[in-house]
Amino acid sequence: MPLYEFEDTDTGEKFEIMLKIAEREEFLKANPNVKSVMSAPMIVGGVDGLRRPDEGFKEVLSKIGEQNPQTPFGREVNSAKGSKQGAVNRAVDKWKKSSIYKKMGPND
Repeated sequence: MPLYEFEDTDTGEKFEIMLKIAEREEFLKANPNVKSVMSAPMIVGGVDGLRRPDEGFKEVLSKIGEQNPQTPFGREVNSAKGSKQGAVNRAVDKWKKSSIYKKMGPND
């Protein structure tokens, strides 16, 4: 629901109320001494893009990456230079760039 900012014209007090869009007009009609302050409506919800995943979720992602080491996701999760899987990925990449691999083809 959007968070609207209003101003009481009698007192000059500014306040915010979370209303459905349809309820905003009803609120203004019921309160003639209140006017809407023009601003972009702020949508309030339970999801935002700024939250960081907790440690449990990071552990689940790490296990998925370990089980699928040659997938793009597994490579991203296991890309640390010091990890054993990172060394394996670099060796596989080197092999794929070699002329022997190119002669054989990926399905031979």
